[in-house]
Amino acid sequence: MQLTKRMTFVIVSTLVTLGAVAGCDQSKAELDATKAQLTAMTAERDSLKTQLTAAQQQATTLQAQVTDLQTKLTAAQTPPPAPVAEEEKGPAKKKKAAKAEPAAAATPAPAVPPTTGPATETRKGRGHF
Repeated sequence: MQLTKRMTFVIVSTLVTLGAVAGCDQSKAELDATKAQLTAMTAERDSLKTQLTAAQQQATTLQAQVTDLQTKLTAAQTPPPAPVAEEEKGPAKKKKAAKAEPAAAATPAPAVPPTTGPATETRKGRGHF
């Protein structure tokens, strides 16, 4: 009986070892495929990180340009201060200002449309008939 127990143990051990070796061969191919997939994913991640960094730098540059343009726009929209010192210089400036005033007064006033109906104003005072 000793011999059969020992023989059974050897046979079972051999079968278990063969099963483990056969099982490892299948998982080795799967392991290699998983490693290749991991390498591809790592390369893709690194590429995306590079793109993200470039996009962030571009966004920072564009934000600086927007701020600069807003500052220039604000400076352009503010009216220049009125030239107060020019009025105090003397009569030469006043003559030019006087010439400018009649030109402004010479602009025609909007015409009043003529009325075709009876006159509505009443006359008063001397010479009224």
